Amino acid sequence: MNAGENTRPGEAGRHPDPNRRVQLAASVLCVLGLGMLVLAVLWEPLSGWESVLHRLCELTFPVLLLAAAGLAGYEHFTRRWLSSELARISGPRIVEALLPQQVMEVFLESIYGRNEANRDVMTGVLGGQGRQPFGGDLTISTHTEVTFGLRAVDFEHYHLTTGTTYSFKKNVRVDRFIVFATCDSLLRDSIVAGCELPLFDLWFVPDADEFQSRVNDMLPSVQLGIEYVDSDGKHRFAESSKLRLTEVKYGNWADYLSFFRADMGALPRQNTRDHLADLRIFECDLSAIAGDDHVVSAIERLSVRATTLQRIDDGFCYWQAPYPCYVNRITFEVKELDVARGDAFLFNIAPFTFRSNTINVGWLKAEDLPELEMRSWLLPGHGVALLWRDAGGRAY
Repeated sequence: MNAGENTRPGEAGRHPDPNRRVQLAASVLCVLGLGMLVLAVLWEPLSGWESVLHRLCELTFPVLLLAAAGLAGYEHFTRRWLSSELARISGPRIVEALLPQQVMEVFLESIYGRNEANRDVMTGVLGGQGRQPFGGDLTISTHTEVTFGLRAVDFEHYHLTTGTTYSFKKNVRVDRFIVFATCDSLLRDSIVAGCELPLFDLWFVPDADEFQSRVNDMLPSVQLGIEYVDSDGKHRFAESSKLRLTEVKYGNWADYLSFFRADMGALPRQNTRDHLADLRIFECDLSAIAGDDHVVSAIERLSVRATTLQRIDDGFCYWQAPYPCYVNRITFEVKELDVARGDAFLFNIAPFTFRSNTINVGWLKAEDLPELEMRSWLLPGHGVALLWRDAGGRAY
């Protein structure tokens, strides 16, 4: 854009208003029809070809005027009446019959204009691609509870145990659970939109030098609990005392993440070989957890628990929603972060959400730290951070 131009962001992708096109077409037809009417009334042909042209004007002007009147009448009266009647009688049913992707794509374009970045909004709000009827490929948790557990290993390190329970709006028809682990911030921010599998967890290790060892330490700690529907339609419960996660070979990464197959909005297609050092993908067969020869057909409720080694001087830990989640509460168990079991630390809670329904609790001792009553929707990218500092005033 050159200096002094008044073009606003998004105008380049804006399309002409279809209503104005109809009005313009009606005006053009009306002008042509009136012009031919004037010629038919005032023009007196002298030669043979002029008579033919005069006759053509006499036959054409009524058609043009009727077409102009029809377009104008449809645009100003019939279309509005028809639209309101359809919306009143069967609007919701029509929307329900459409694919979620179609509804959301049209809605976002009408509000934001056409933009490749709308895909990220669509995926985040829907909880998936929305390509199956009635949201069959969407993952939305209507009741979610999160627990942070911090336990010191020594004066420099602690174990962070995160437990999350999801209850899904619709049964998630899947028999696999996927874990993405990365130390690359670009991948961290792209995996949620690029993942086409409905049930997954995302681990982010900020220290690239410790990425491999941190992930290896976390793998044995993963535990899953599932309430599921088996192949016979019966509701069952199972949990894993020790989960077996199988690593996916890099040659198959494109089956799990779309940006290894094609461009994803502003993100160009990625080469798997460029991420051998900063990405690992694991999966487990949920039917193996079920046991007793039961086959998992759909998941109703999922509990995930994992432990990782962290540095105390980081001064914070956080949890982010992997898909749309209505979070009821978040619980913090932080008394064991102090090796001496004293009051060495003060804690604060920092939600980054639409709203948290809480006031700033300030810096509190471990025993005074309350549960966080969220009662709010969180989309991918939303979450809550727990901060701590030395009780003597030193912040990490």
